[in-house]
Amino acid sequence: MQVAIIGLPLSGKTTIFEALTQNDAHAGGHSAGRYRISTAIVDVPDPRVDALSALFRPRKTTYARIQFNDISGIGGDVGESKGLDAQLLTAIAPCDALLQVVRGFDNPTVPHPAGDIEPRRDLAALRFELLISDLAVVERRIERIEAGLKKSRADAGLTKELALMRRFKEALENETPLVNVEMDEEEAFMVRGFQFLTLKPAMVLLNLNDDDDADVDLAWANHHRRTSAVALKGVLEKEIARLPEEDRALFLEDYGIAAPGLEVMVRQCYDLLGLMSFFTVGEDEVRAWTVRRGATAVEAAGAIHSDLARGFIRAEVISYDEMIDCGTLAEARKRGKLRLEGKDYVVQDGDILSIRFNV
Repeated sequence: MQVAIIGLPLSGKTTIFEALTQNDAHAGGHSAGRYRISTAIVDVPDPRVDALSALFRPRKTTYARIQFNDISGIGGDVGESKGLDAQLLTAIAPCDALLQVVRGFDNPTVPHPAGDIEPRRDLAALRFELLISDLAVVERRIERIEAGLKKSRADAGLTKELALMRRFKEALENETPLVNVEMDEEEAFMVRGFQFLTLKPAMVLLNLNDDDDADVDLAWANHHRRTSAVALKGVLEKEIARLPEEDRALFLEDYGIAAPGLEVMVRQCYDLLGLMSFFTVGEDEVRAWTVRRGATAVEAAGAIHSDLARGFIRAEVISYDEMIDCGTLAEARKRGKLRLEGKDYVVQDGDILSIRFNV
């Protein structure tokens, strides 16, 4: 899973990147034209993995992973934007979700380019950049479809796509993100390859001062579908991320922070993208895997390895809570808690799977 961190200049998004990744943001970065991208792949914190690892004492423990891409180069002059250039679009498009960082902190040494702190204005400017970029893609697609229909008027697929693109155009011209446009399953499948930016799940992050109250009303930021909002003290989170593990919990308690920023953002990512974790366990390895909610046993097998899906026979399943209660797989079998499920079984969050297969 990839998350693009975007924001207007001086929003503090690189500070957020460093807080989330516990890294120097520029260690793995590269530049291209007017933008720069810094990338870090981090483990997804999950206390269930820790508990299973303590139970099985494997030689290796592997967490689910998430990639954060800190992408610079977005402007922000509403009314003057022509959308994102091709390099920025190429960098953002493959990402599964957007983390939109909005400045809420005041720092006299780093003045806001607009002269004052106004998060709603900045979020509108950032969203406008994405809207204009999508509108340019839609307009080009409409031109191509219309040209194609002149040659083949009986193409029902193109006719339906043209109607959808015209609805998209109308929405975008009214500054409505595409995520708010009603679509049936066929239409959603039809546009999947376009990677529209305003169709992606979006997390709005209000970047605050250390002494600001993080318990603020963010209804203005998350009124669109597949959108959530959270307030985070970026500089403070960055300092916490650099503390030794043993000091981190005490520091969080002193500042009244319930959980590190990474954990908050991962929960947001999972909720927005409809993802969940299942586990495989044993003496060799305890490992977390990420699949979509509603995934079947054969899909989960494929997440582990394509051969397991191709030769799937059955999945041996036990829930996380039952496994912790039983303590060992032998005790779980004794109590009859391990069960065999077929390929259509819908995997539940926290399930522990052992795939039986033959290839």
